[in-house]
Amino acid sequence: MNRLPSIAARRWTAAIAAITAVFLLSSAPAKADFRLCNNTGSRVGIALGYKDAEGWTTEGWWNVPSRTCETLLRGSLVARYYYIYAVDYDRGGEWSGHAFMCSREKEFTIRGIGNCLARGYDRTGFFEVDTGEQRSWTVQLTDSAEQPAPGPTRAPPATSRPPSPAPTSGDKGSKQ
Repeated sequence: MNRLPSIAARRWTAAIAAITAVFLLSSAPAKADFRLCNNTGSRVGIALGYKDAEGWTTEGWWNVPSRTCETLLRGSLVARYYYIYAVDYDRGGEWSGHAFMCSREKEFTIRGIGNCLARGYDRTGFFEVDTGEQRSWTVQLTDSAEQPAPGPTRAPPATSRPPSPAPTSGDKGSKQ
């Protein structure tokens, strides 16, 4: 008769341990992400370009309120180079560059970066972010008065790995 309480107690202890493990795993912060912080006084719209195992992809739009951060991609980064295009909804202006990729005005996920206009998309200049092959990265968008403009960017290469550029900072993106 003493066995029933001990079996029930073991099952109860195992159930509590399982619930605790699930809670801890679900509440643990992500270990690696690609994030963008909007350090301006305006709301901004973000489009992102990158190359993964399936080829080039552009995605948009993330709407990021003033003085907040948003996770654009969850998990470990799949590429060294990412490309950002952002628009200032409140005061006008944009953060752009010379890496041309496809986008459109409404929400999108577009595979491929060639023949944008012929495929019915806009051809948009993104600025390059070199993550240095880190597992996670945060881009800081600022007003032009807060930080100097980013350096020159290059178009995404046709090969799977672009040539190594000069080292850059994670704090890219002053409005132009």
